[in-house]
Amino acid sequence: MHLLSVNDLSRDQMNEIFDIADEISLGKTTTSLREGSVLALLFEKPSTRTRISFEVAMSRLGGRSIYIDTRTSQMSRGEPVSDTARMLSLYVDFVAARMYHHEDLIELANNSTVPVINALTDLEHPTQAMADLYTISNAKRKIRGVRIAFVGDIAQNTCNSLMLAATKLGAEISLVGPSDYPPNPEYLTRSREYGVVDIFDTMQEGLAGADIVYTDTFVSMGNEEEAEKRKKIFAKYQVNANALKYANKDALVMHPLPAFRGQEITADVLEGSRSIVWEQAKNKLLLEQAILIYLSEKSM
Repeated sequence: MHLLSVNDLSRDQMNEIFDIADEISLGKTTTSLREGSVLALLFEKPSTRTRISFEVAMSRLGGRSIYIDTRTSQMSRGEPVSDTARMLSLYVDFVAARMYHHEDLIELANNSTVPVINALTDLEHPTQAMADLYTISNAKRKIRGVRIAFVGDIAQNTCNSLMLAATKLGAEISLVGPSDYPPNPEYLTRSREYGVVDIFDTMQEGLAGADIVYTDTFVSMGNEEEAEKRKKIFAKYQVNANALKYANKDALVMHPLPAFRGQEITADVLEGSRSIVWEQAKNKLLLEQAILIYLSEKSM
């Protein structure tokens, strides 16, 4: 079994992974991976939290990881993704891949005999979405019925995965951003099959009734060439103290990090009492441990 997209997991499977995470958090699981298990981290893009959390997750489960920067591998000289996948399958037990193009991740998985995990592509970031929903569940004591406002670039990968996962688990989503950057139509359509997704271009409308205010960088990896343009267009979608007045009084703030203070979010909000950003970051490790255990069990 691979985890390339939130679409690869049913509602029950997501809840099963959350249950494993709970057991790990409470110290009630003695589950570890097969002795000597190895995770290959095949990364085309930079990473801090995802790389470190996967490395620590493998260590805590009794395995180890190998980081492969594709720029220093034979892929940089033209070796096909398919050949790389077949080679890695001979050596490791899991592959977590961070790739520019989602279709390359699919090719990797199609040629791999070991589980492949999406550690971020241009279309999705499913492990982040799982950590996000787990964090919301702990903070709000539920997911169903919670209203999440995703503010800013509503056309990007983290939004796609969060939208799918949240609606599948019964939450509602408000997408709040400029009409020039509409959400991915495929992900929007699929998410609306599961639940409620509304689209707004003003903060006042979009944050009304929000239990969670979620934002991310205005300039995602791969969009650096239009950084200045994006900063201007998205400026009015900054999550600041004034914007939070439109949300529910007990609304909490989330951000997957890295955060650019003064752009998509202000420092006082990021570090304020309503922020659960650091708990969110902490839960990446927990959920990646749970995902590795789950995939290991399914691959037996």
